[in-house]
Amino acid sequence: MTLIVLSVFSCSKDDDLGNLNDTIILRHKNADMPAYIRGNGSEKIFLITLHGGPGGIGLAFRGKAFNSIENTCAVVYFDQRGSGMSQGSYSDNGISIDIMVEDVLALLKIIKKKYGSDSRFYLLGHSWGGTLGIATLLKDQNKFLGWIQVDGTHNPRDLYKEYLSNFKEVATEQIGLGNSIPFWQSVNDLVLDVDTIFNRNDLNRLNSKSFEAERNLGDDKVINKAKGGTNELFFSYNLLTRVWNTINTQSLLDPNIQGILSYTSRLPEIKTPTLILWGKHDMVVPSSFAQEAYDNLGSSIKKMVTFERSGHSPMFNEANQFAAEVVLFIDQNK
Repeated sequence: MTLIVLSVFSCSKDDDLGNLNDTIILRHKNADMPAYIRGNGSEKIFLITLHGGPGGIGLAFRGKAFNSIENTCAVVYFDQRGSGMSQGSYSDNGISIDIMVEDVLALLKIIKKKYGSDSRFYLLGHSWGGTLGIATLLKDQNKFLGWIQVDGTHNPRDLYKEYLSNFKEVATEQIGLGNSIPFWQSVNDLVLDVDTIFNRNDLNRLNSKSFEAERNLGDDKVINKAKGGTNELFFSYNLLTRVWNTINTQSLLDPNIQGILSYTSRLPEIKTPTLILWGKHDMVVPSSFAQEAYDNLGSSIKKMVTFERSGHSPMFNEANQFAAEVVLFIDQNK
């Protein structure tokens, strides 16, 4: 039997949901997972956010863009199983994408228990959260009014080969522009050095290089420097717990997931209204995945927005436009 326990630390009253500042603890299948709920709950509309990683943190989204979004709805910053300040005791099969999907759906139940059965939900996933979000929709998309995919992949299996082709293309372009030539030459050297077929260690090298690439794109003013973040991270998270969770989660979650998992063939099953938001210069999850998602999703209501001055995190590169798109989508589909 699955046990779902609701614990709430609240700065708001249940009969006044205008400005929520609550923390809910979800206890589910040997894990305790905090969800930090911030923003306007007057319409009982909750935006569930799924952070990146695996092993990221929920409150990392907070900043200029999400501060604006909180004026429209209540945003739920969820620390996934084995991430952030979540706690747990589980074996090698205690962290899987299927169990993490169950966690998300269990979270909806406790929000309804706390705020009322008439609560309504949107789902937003960034990076790894995009993979988890797609898996959640395929399990039960009827729970959500809309899906917001932010630079996240439905197709981790093909990320490796996309790294290779995207690095070559961008390196050629940037060298031609005279930008950070030694760095982009090192990118070309890396592409020549790694296996041409999936290799877990080489994937980690390529992933690390992708973040370094975005820093160089920022230095060369190809993308806007990231602006955002919140000092709430300092007060809400213990650094040692965060680091331990990240290492532990990435070791317990199937290490081959990046080489085998793909939801591309199942995207037509998703009929939920969808907003795809992507940085044009995303080096971590290249923008080709945005077009593939848009072309294959089964929803009759779908929109794709490319942020011209953004990399992997447009909520921090182009915060105002990002917030405006999210708010418009919520207002149009509630």
